[in-house]
Amino acid sequence: MGALTSSARSREALNALGAAAYADRIQGVNTLEQAGPHDLCFAEEAGQAAAVARSQAALIVVGDNFPAVADKPLLRVADPRARFFEIAALFLPTPETDGRHPSAAIHPEAELGTDVTVGACAVIAAGAVVGSGSRIGPGVSLGPGVRIGDDCLIGANVSILRDCELGNRCIVHPGAVIGGDGFGFRWDGSGHRKVPQLGRVVIEDDVEIGCNSCIDRATLGITRIGRGSKIDNLVQVAHNVSVGCHTILVSQSGIAGSSTVGEGVVVAGQVAISDHLHVGAGARIGGQSGVVKDVPPGAAVFGTPAKPLKQALRENAALARLPDLLKQIKRQQEVLERLEARLASFESELENNDLKQGDFESAAN
Repeated sequence: MGALTSSARSREALNALGAAAYADRIQGVNTLEQAGPHDLCFAEEAGQAAAVARSQAALIVVGDNFPAVADKPLLRVADPRARFFEIAALFLPTPETDGRHPSAAIHPEAELGTDVTVGACAVIAAGAVVGSGSRIGPGVSLGPGVRIGDDCLIGANVSILRDCELGNRCIVHPGAVIGGDGFGFRWDGSGHRKVPQLGRVVIEDDVEIGCNSCIDRATLGITRIGRGSKIDNLVQVAHNVSVGCHTILVSQSGIAGSSTVGEGVVVAGQVAISDHLHVGAGARIGGQSGVVKDVPPGAAVFGTPAKPLKQALRENAALARLPDLLKQIKRQQEVLERLEARLASFESELENNDLKQGDFESAAN
């Protein structure tokens, strides 16, 4: 029996939720505001009741305690967000790649598991291993000795260079580069000489890497991305960095060489972490922060240089008051200048009075 289509799978899911009457009407998912008469959407908070009333959706997934909305079909569940996205996932398009495209260049010494698909113009070098069920997109380059686990999705134009390794169920989005040389040079008195980059990259199971992100190979040893970590678009991970399990690296953040990021860390957008540092497990680093020293486990830091969050917020609040404080200082300076002028005038009068008193006493004698 062939695989079920996305519509058939969604119909089964809705039947299981007791919404069989709507199963044939729903053809997609959307937001409350943009949903049409054949879309499924969801609402979590009672404050969204007005938006639900305006929505044109065929069916709206809501919580058990969501208020009633007249003439609107509501599907009540314990966790509307989770249930909605479970159904939404069934509408994902089927993979573009089917089978092995005739333009793909697969070396005879490469090893591909069962049900591996390879897109147009992909190149798989000698000694590369691709696990069962993995999908290799068009234009992908897998270098010599690369190992890809089972059920991975490698997007278009991804480059995974020699000897790098991905675990099972990894997703690498288009344009990412894994295993490029680390940025290593030495000054010999006349120029910058390249340091050979001889290590590799190991990416553990269930990691997702966003578009155009770069993870550099180690100078020696391993650059490692821990299990379950999620990396956004345009992220830079330098040579010999170790990223712990279930860590989040948000867009345009960068980690310099030989730093260690612990398990469960969240690094917000445009954060820069300097080299040879340690960020402790569970730490949170606010957007656009510059980390120049170790961050303790569980800490929340912000700013450049990054400081404990409460301290940084106090300093920022004080900084916001600086223009008013400068005006106040200027007013106080003007008052001081006037007082100094009056004091000088008073002292001058005293001197004149003392001189006159002295002349009077001389005349009297």
